Amino acid sequence: MKNFKISVLDLAPVKQDKSIHDTFQDSLSLANHAENLNYTRFWLAEHHNMESIASSATSVLIGFIANGTKTIRVGSGGIMLPNHSSLIIAEQFGTLESLFPGRIDLGVGRAPGTDGLTAQALGRNPAIINEQFPRQILELQRYFSKENSDAMVRAIPGEGLNIPLYILGSSTDSAWLAAQLGLPYAFAGHFAPEQMEMAFKIYREHFEPSKYLEQPYIIACVNGVAAETSEEAHRISTTLFQAFINIVRNDRKPFAPPVDEMDEIWSPMEKSMVLQKLRYTFIGDQSEIQGKLKEFQERFNVDEVMINSHIYDHQKRLRSYEIIREAVNSLSKA
Repeated sequence: MKNFKISVLDLAPVKQDKSIHDTFQDSLSLANHAENLNYTRFWLAEHHNMESIASSATSVLIGFIANGTKTIRVGSGGIMLPNHSSLIIAEQFGTLESLFPGRIDLGVGRAPGTDGLTAQALGRNPAIINEQFPRQILELQRYFSKENSDAMVRAIPGEGLNIPLYILGSSTDSAWLAAQLGLPYAFAGHFAPEQMEMAFKIYREHFEPSKYLEQPYIIACVNGVAAETSEEAHRISTTLFQAFINIVRNDRKPFAPPVDEMDEIWSPMEKSMVLQKLRYTFIGDQSEIQGKLKEFQERFNVDEVMINSHIYDHQKRLRSYEIIREAVNSLSKA
């Protein structure tokens, strides 16, 4: 089993009885904590029209987090590129990279990050997404290149800056694209695990080296809920389970505190649906987390594991990331 890096995915989760201001302060606190624990990067995800997630203005929030930290890489996991013009994203991330040199990542995906009606309000055209998304990635690469200095349309800031691009996916579609373009690939196993294994296989087998990357580089995003005891970890994980029930029910309300008994909340069918979506969710004490990460890495052999952790109590969330870091450290020494 090869060693792997460990990182954080944050959706700026909004909790019941907390303000969005509180949410942003908690995200900054978590980023500082992750930096002190030597996590590799801290990514924020673009979502819209959800009371439970406050990371809609992703570029703005990245700037807030980067300004409040010193060394950890900060970026998008991801920007939903067809929601935006390529030039605007190049300028925004060029600005971020100019403010925080060597610390900004640009992860991009093709999904809307929202419902169909809101996607329309964002100006998306679903009929052309599959051709628009690859074209936009090439446009970003052109805007970031020094060679674009003679073009009529330039990204300033952005031009000539080394801003790493990552392709995000929740199905096999983007695996083909990331392999073709020779770019690193991140998979959303924390909510769409069904095609993850096949996506990794496609990416590795069809990867074409590029000037950006010589070998395949894979990030797997999973859920992690760790605590001092297995019982406590399973109890606080009920916030995550309730959040996914809300997705099934199309209820976007803020995250709820943990409960003692989930069977009083979900039906057998809902339970089956949620547990299927949360297949790669590691819940337990340090020993259990270590064992589950080891089993995962022996199967998938990824370069980096990105942890998403929906825990209602902020201090317990911070502690969860400590325990996961300790588990990874123990694995690397084994």
